[in-house]
Amino acid sequence: MSRTDHVALMARYNRWMNERLYRAAATLPTAELARDRGAFFGSILGTLNHLLVADLIWLRRFAAAPGAHPLLAQLEAMPVPRTLDAVLFDRLDALADARARVDALIEAWAGALDEAALAAPLRYRNTAGKAFGREAFGLLMHLFNHQTHHRGQVTTLLSQAGVDMGVTDLLALLPVADAPAAGDGTHPH
Repeated sequence: MSRTDHVALMARYNRWMNERLYRAAATLPTAELARDRGAFFGSILGTLNHLLVADLIWLRRFAAAPGAHPLLAQLEAMPVPRTLDAVLFDRLDALADARARVDALIEAWAGALDEAALAAPLRYRNTAGKAFGREAFGLLMHLFNHQTHHRGQVTTLLSQAGVDMGVTDLLALLPVADAPAAGDGTHPH
């Protein structure tokens, strides 16, 4: 699989998982979503807000780079988070709407990237103002990995609240190869 195909797959997985996560979260009452459960960002709602905040921060870094893809201009209509624990939306429905818009942007942008864009360095400042420069592909993998990390926290919080997320593995989106799978086939990983 090429790096461009991998980025597109991760963007699709990101959207698929977020859609499922928000549907699961919507089964809980608002008070349960906002209840502090001792997670890094307190509640389910706080953690979901953090995921959107981090994506917006990273996407704005990519948008500020010389030669940024025109699709990233859509960020101008999005909130500008000031801190990693910012609560951009205190209602799940509004947060879900923003999440869907950002996921659509990520997926469209990821599908438009070529190898040159992935190999290009991105120079940015972190939230503390320290300057860095890293290859775009690695930073995109960080963005997707960060999503997976905190979605794992939310799935645990949902499970503790009695909500089953079901399958969360990237494996669910991978095409089945022609060769027979090893083992008895009862567990794909």
